[in-house]
Amino acid sequence: MKTTLVQNEAVQQRAWRIVDASGVVLGKLAVKVADALRGKDKPTFTPHVDTGDFVVVVNADKVKLTGKKETQKQYMFYSQYLGNERYESVEKMRAHRPEFIIEHAVKGMLQRNRLARAMMRKLKVYAGSEHPHAAQQPKPMIIE
Repeated sequence: MKTTLVQNEAVQQRAWRIVDASGVVLGKLAVKVADALRGKDKPTFTPHVDTGDFVVVVNADKVKLTGKKETQKQYMFYSQYLGNERYESVEKMRAHRPEFIIEHAVKGMLQRNRLARAMMRKLKVYAGSEHPHAAQQPKPMIIE
């Protein structure tokens, strides 16, 4: 049996998928979204080609974390100046920037290169249930 590799020119039209994050555990959501962005759930998956779909995540402010991560997990931000690092808990991030929680988790599950940055541009995260991508007719993606 011969292995076929997809070329950039042979990638078909990308589909749009929508995920409702309310009540879903963050890690499970991030794995499924990262796989859809990479195209790992398709039979035409090729590691060096972006074969994934667009993913729209709604209700990012209602994502669930297990254990004490809500108060104990910290995100670090650094301004490149000595002593100017600051930490924000998930609790505070959920209050003023809930999209960051999902974007950060998904980005951590992708490789670190130009291809992953292109894949992250296909991820659209919204805090509420409204999104401006209704014209693309996204199909629901089920996360167990």
